[in-house]
Amino acid sequence: MTDTTDTPPAAAPSDATSHPAPRLALQEIVVDCADPAALAQFWAGLLRTRWVLQHEGWAVVDADPLFLAFQQVPEPKSSPKNRLHLDVLATDADAEAARAVALGATLAGGREIGDDGDGYVVLRDPEGNEFCLVVDNGGGWTAGTRAALDERGTEG
Repeated sequence: MTDTTDTPPAAAPSDATSHPAPRLALQEIVVDCADPAALAQFWAGLLRTRWVLQHEGWAVVDADPLFLAFQQVPEPKSSPKNRLHLDVLATDADAEAARAVALGATLAGGREIGDDGDGYVVLRDPEGNEFCLVVDNGGGWTAGTRAALDERGTEG
C-alpha cells in the first residue's frame, strides 16, 4: 500500500460551462520610481490613508480595495507623458488640488471643471507622474460608464 498523506489530491477536470473560472481582480498598481518611501508618503497623504515601506526598494499604500505600490528602479522616467495615470475621485477639485500641491504635487496645466463643479484637474506627483483629481458629484460619468458596460460591455 502506498502512503499518500503528503500527496495533494489530483485536480478535477475543469468544466467551463458548469463551473466558470472565478473573475480576476486587480491586486495592486505598481509605479516605477526613484524613491518609493517618498512617493508612498505623498500618495498616502493625498488619499488620507496608511502606507508601509516593506523594504528599501518597495513601498505600499492602502488604496482600498487595492494597493498602490512603488518599486525602485535605476532608470529615470524618460518621457514627460505617462502611458497610465490614476484618476482620484474627489468632491472638490480646487480644494484637493491645493492640498495635493501642499503635499508636493505640481499642477500640470490641464483643468476642466463645469458649472456644476464636476470635471478634472491634472497634476504631477513629486516624481512627475501625472494623475487627475476627478469630480463626479452628479454621478453622470459613473452612471454613463455603467450604462455603457451594461448595454455594450463584453467579458474578456
